[in-house]
Amino acid sequence: MDIIEYLQAQGVGSRKMCRLLLLQNRIEINGQRPPDDIADTLTPSILTIDGETLPTLPLPYFYILLNKPANVETSHKPVHYPSVFSLLPKNWQNIDIQAIGRLDADTTGVLLLTNDGKFNHFLTSPKNQVVKTYHATLKHPADNVLCQRLIDGVLLNDEQEIIKALSAELITPTLLALKIDSGKYHQVKRMVAAAGNRVEYLERIAIGNITVGNLNRGEWRFILPSELAISFQAA
Repeated sequence: MDIIEYLQAQGVGSRKMCRLLLLQNRIEINGQRPPDDIADTLTPSILTIDGETLPTLPLPYFYILLNKPANVETSHKPVHYPSVFSLLPKNWQNIDIQAIGRLDADTTGVLLLTNDGKFNHFLTSPKNQVVKTYHATLKHPADNVLCQRLIDGVLLNDEQEIIKALSAELITPTLLALKIDSGKYHQVKRMVAAAGNRVEYLERIAIGNITVGNLNRGEWRFILPSELAISFQAA
């Protein structure tokens, strides 16, 4: 990868802009004027423009864990709320970063972002049955009858097959822990409705073994490939 490609991959700007910044000696990488050729493995690196340090992405592929807050949309073209991508550094706004699956605007918790299309496809493909764990706050107090209905399976509107939860357990009468291995539109909310209740608030606790850990709402961190290998061994 040449230096122009590297700078574009970090969201610095167009080829023309990157070339101009280099000609004007306004860019440093790791404290030095960058060479013409940069290896793909030049990460982590400290990229500065006019003395200002810009966050850099691991290349060629990166994986980001975001603790999604409410009232942000999982879209590059949001309609009603800001985009989840606006929570990332500004120089990444125009980079091809994709969410792995979607969360509704009012749903919080684990959201993975990446530029690795193959990994994205693996996690979202129904045949791979990646487990997602949710906590759902219910409108009405429930008992184990609701849990058993979800485990036995419910028929959703516009669906022709019974959808089953891997597990369903009440933490309190109005807080449900639910595991599923599919990702249909509004699936958890529709499953709970089909079982006779309503979701008032929804949080995704985990994808595989990946949890938000100590991240506060709106915070993010890189996920190491070694973490992914442990959580998704077939990826």
